[in-house]
Parts: sequence; C-alpha cells; structure tokens
Amino acid sequence: MTAPGGALPLGQPGPDYDYICRLVLERSAIVLDASKAYLAEARLAPLAEREGMRSLAELVARLRGERFGRLHRKVVEAMTTNETSFFRDVHPFQALRKAILPALVARRGEERRLSIWSAACSSGQEPYSIAMLLLDSFPELAGWRVEIIASDLSTAMLARARRGLFSQIEVNRGLAAALLIKHFRKRGTDWQIASKIRSMVEFRELNLAAAWPVMPRVDVILLRNVLIYFDLETKRRVLARAREVLRPDGYLLLGAAETTLNLDDSFEQLRLERSGCYRLRSA
Repeated sequence: MTAPGGALPLGQPGPDYDYICRLVLERSAIVLDASKAYLAEARLAPLAEREGMRSLAELVARLRGERFGRLHRKVVEAMTTNETSFFRDVHPFQALRKAILPALVARRGEERRLSIWSAACSSGQEPYSIAMLLLDSFPELAGWRVEIIASDLSTAMLARARRGLFSQIEVNRGLAAALLIKHFRKRGTDWQIASKIRSMVEFRELNLAAAWPVMPRVDVILLRNVLIYFDLETKRRVLARAREVLRPDGYLLLGAAETTLNLDDSFEQLRLERSGCYRLRSA
C-alpha cells in the first residue's frame, strides 16, 4: 500500500509515523522509535484496508481529523505486542507450583481465599495456564474462593481470550500433550479449553498506563514482559499502583528482562527458579 502524493509510507520516519508514535504513547504509554516504523507499516496497512482506505496516509489523515474514537483505539490496539504462550518461560510456573502457591495456601488457610491477577493477558494463555496449574496441582483449594483476574487494554484480545479457542500452533507452544488431552476439546481445526477452566478466569479491560479502576487486593500479580515497553516514569507509576493492589505478603512476577531495581525500592527480589519474583520489603 503506497502513500499518495509522494508522502512517505509509515515504514520510514516522517510526520505520519511521528503522529502514530504520539498517539500510541499517549494512549498506552508504549514507546515506539524509528526502528519500529516497519512494524507500523505491517500492522496498520491491513487495518486501513479493512476500513476502506486506499493508503496509510489516508488513515492518518482521518485520525488527525477526528476526535479520539473507535478508529484511534483500533490503531493503538494494533500497535500493542500480543506475544504470549501457554506456561511461557516455564520458570515462573515452576516457582508458583513449588514455592509461591504452597506458601500462600498455608498462610490463607483460615480465610480460604486466593486471588491472582494476570495483567496484560493478551489472548488468555497465561491466566488459563494458572487455572490449569491450580486445578491439577492444588486439590486442597476445592471449596476456597479462588479468583483469577485477567486484564488487557485490547478489547479484541479480550474477546479472543473469553472464547478460549486456540489454533494448533498456539496449543503446540508450551502446552504438554497430557494437558491438551485433559483440558481441551477439538473444534474443527482449533482447540477449545474446557468450560470449567474458562469459568475460573474473569477478564477485564484495563490499560495499565491509564487510571486503574478499583481492584481487589491480590496475592499474586503477573506483570510479565510489560514494563519493557514503557518509559521510565510509566514503569515507576505502574509499579507504585501494583504495590497498592498487592497484599503485604503477596508476590509480583516480572519478565526475565525486567526488574524493580532503580524503579521502586519497596520491592526485593526472591531467588526462586529464575522466576523474576519480587516481594515487598515490609513482608
């Protein structure tokens, strides 16, 4: 798709790409630089075509001419990264099964309540992995109030996650064959996760970089592979809000390339299975 009138395509730095960068930064706090211009071209060209536009320049012109609305939101969602898989990176889930959840089950024995939040859940593989882990490894939670909250800023991703329908390629990534047979049913060429697993997860729309709605206090926050896309101040703001939501003796899980170091000294890292696990120092 070429830009009319000699305008630079989004695949090259220019005023149109600068506008997209500002829009994405303002609405999601995700920082795009010149090296991501090709990504804008690849992701927004199909969107422009679906919206009946002849070029990316026409798409940007329309965005500039309207107040923030449906089309702006679609552009922001298209530019967010939705990379995920079942039991992604393995180590955090090993830490949950071997150390974090056993400790929480012991400490929450009287209240019989457990709450876990998967932030930036994308198409749902992370929260569904947690649900399978709880169901298969912690039968003692039967009769407990177990809450798995999963959030994302993309309404399209949330709709996909709620359906719980995954392609063969998606279930091949990180999901053991035994779990596929136990918890999924074939639906044509795809696989649908069992309704019992789906019912364990509550999906919510939430933009981590914007104002947060009222959240319950949670025992575990999985904020994995999210902070790397934010600027310094947004990282600090998100960690400060996470600290307010996390119960005093709860756990924060970050991605392998992320840290609270020099961002929020309220947290300290725990050496658990190379899991990127943190707790509040006061705990």
